[in-house]
Amino acid sequence: MIPIIIFSLLLLGTGVAAFINYGRIIRNIQLAKPTQTQPEDGGKRLKNVLLIALGQKKMFARPISAFMHLFIYAAFLVTQTELLEIMIDGLSGSHRFFAKPLGGLYTFIISTIEVLSVLAFVATIVFLARRNIVRIARFQSPEMKGWPSRDANLILVAEIVLITFILLMNSADMALKDGSYGFLISGLFYTAWGDTSSETLHLMSAIGWWGHILMVFAYLNYLPFSKHLHIMLAFPNTYYARLSGKGEMENMPDIQKEVASMFDPAAALQPPADMDAMPQFGVKDVFDFERKDLLAAYTCTECGRCTSSCPANLTGKTLSPRKIMMDIRDRADEIGANIKANKTEFIRQEEKEATSQLTKANYDDGKNLFSYITEEEIRACTTCNACVEACPVLISPMSIIIELRRNLILEQSKSPESWNGMFNALDNNGAPWAFPREDRAKWIADI
Repeated sequence: MIPIIIFSLLLLGTGVAAFINYGRIIRNIQLAKPTQTQPEDGGKRLKNVLLIALGQKKMFARPISAFMHLFIYAAFLVTQTELLEIMIDGLSGSHRFFAKPLGGLYTFIISTIEVLSVLAFVATIVFLARRNIVRIARFQSPEMKGWPSRDANLILVAEIVLITFILLMNSADMALKDGSYGFLISGLFYTAWGDTSSETLHLMSAIGWWGHILMVFAYLNYLPFSKHLHIMLAFPNTYYARLSGKGEMENMPDIQKEVASMFDPAAALQPPADMDAMPQFGVKDVFDFERKDLLAAYTCTECGRCTSSCPANLTGKTLSPRKIMMDIRDRADEIGANIKANKTEFIRQEEKEATSQLTKANYDDGKNLFSYITEEEIRACTTCNACVEACPVLISPMSIIIELRRNLILEQSKSPESWNGMFNALDNNGAPWAFPREDRAKWIADI
């Protein structure tokens, strides 16, 4: 009875902690504006979820790492069967609840879990070697120093520990039953226990059982602080991902209205519906994004495929699309923590007398995304779409960079002198070249 009580309390505590930790992520995403989607796009979005998030389709652009990742991913999915059994055993006091009713099917399921676990173990060793021995370049970028690097290694080590506990429990149970369970991998080495006493085998089985479930509980509450949150968020992120054509840029409604008025002078004489509303161009802080953009920032796997494909980065410029996504996530974390702590010093000056509650509506800490992301990074983007094409979970750093750049130019009037010449030419001549439209075709006469 005592083990059941202990397990139940641990399960309850894990659930409460998870509610708090995942609630923090949801609140941070809600700092942005609601996302608008068209109901008729539901079928396309579900297809993306099935092919990209569940089917791992885009991972196979790099086959070797894709297969390694597939081993871990498949082991993660199939192991949930054994995890369900552990949960039932913990709450009921039974052991291997499904063994008798499922019979041979149970042996097949556990054997499959063991095979995938061994493959995942090998893949994990390979990934650790790639990061720490081979030291692949995209994992050594400046934004990957410190916590991002430790986070990746911690989760890989945790994976090894989880697998070890599974095999420890299964092999000890096999020895106790003299191999009658028939598990495939445990059956190869359970005899190594030799003449170990049944008391010791029961202890080893219990250590494997408790070790595995405690690691799962810890892992569940570690995810909200880790890049590995993509295990869960890849599904909603691929659902809300952009459906427009590759490289297609979204127009700005206010600019469109101005351009339309040039072709229809009568429209220019009509006053706007909201005279007091000032148009906003681009994004300056997380509040200006749609929630799908913050969801994308929290979904980022930090794999660096976007950065390793970016021609600006490859030519030595400071732009790293991965860093842009990480910066947005860090900014959302910072604002969310300040609001939760109700740091009243960040209430907008003109509202301090009216309220003592810090909210996203009155938040002003004197910083914004440009406190994290430099103008040089934003200007380096060539809008080539390479980062979008490379991302395995359909994140579009390019569209975010464009919105940041629009804010720099249209609201902050910050653009290089060479760009200003181009803008003037566009205004005056309808083209980036600084000579009249009628002169552009004169070269034809010369040939």
